[in-house]
Amino acid sequence: MSDERRMAGGNTGGAVRVGDTVRRAAGRWTPSVHAVLRHLEAAGFDGAPRALGFDEQGREVLSFLPGDVVGDARPWPAWVHSDDALRQVARWLRDLHTAVAGFTPAPDAVWREGGAWRPGLIIGHNDAAPYNAAWSGGRLTGFFDWDFAAPVTPEWDLAFTAFAWVPLHARHVVAAEGFTAFDQRPRRLRLFLDTYGWSGSLAAFAEIVRRRVSASAEGIRRVAAAGDPAYQRMIEHGVDTALETAVRELAGFPGPEPAGDEPHPSHRRDRT
Repeated sequence: MSDERRMAGGNTGGAVRVGDTVRRAAGRWTPSVHAVLRHLEAAGFDGAPRALGFDEQGREVLSFLPGDVVGDARPWPAWVHSDDALRQVARWLRDLHTAVAGFTPAPDAVWREGGAWRPGLIIGHNDAAPYNAAWSGGRLTGFFDWDFAAPVTPEWDLAFTAFAWVPLHARHVVAAEGFTAFDQRPRRLRLFLDTYGWSGSLAAFAEIVRRRVSASAEGIRRVAAAGDPAYQRMIEHGVDTALETAVRELAGFPGPEPAGDEPHPSHRRDRT
């Protein structure tokens, strides 16, 4: 299409914008993700793109979420780490989990990183990080890139989102992104959890985060070993080792944290 505009970012070929739609390479998991997006649309949830089928090239077609994105530059804009952004993200996630709670995937549903649905699970976004968010006029429009949607407990999805936004990633990673107020992380985590509606202790939740992040690092290595080039690039960029560093640094959180490394370009799981 002559009016295609390449969109920034992405580890798997990126996406193009055509008018008010986005075209992305489809995967075997895409029909299952589209079923989730159609459910969210029917439920009146407006913080996600609409699934519009496939184009003549076999690419998935999604509605375009208007607004600004953080892009590839470092550090990120200061508002990314504001309390207001933290509250908006927590409310978005709470509303998502409420909207998707009534969704039961098809028995043959396929998810990019696997996982089988059972009663008590939801379909989480699983990558609701700053690099996948759109903002307009200071308001969170929603999150794009639903490729990693899959069955999880609500706490599992909550854990990754808190990890990305509080943020709880390794010090050298978040410092490169512009966050150095490490003494504020317990307060920010409590604010995030209270806004979402999770009332457990910070220490208990930090352990959930550590398990979630460890599983992510293991998953990256497993899929890379199976030959996926996008995951192999993550290994080359040290994404798995940065996640392991975060797990070590979160030991004993919210107690005293270890001294951080010098900032250097962060490694993140960003895909358009």
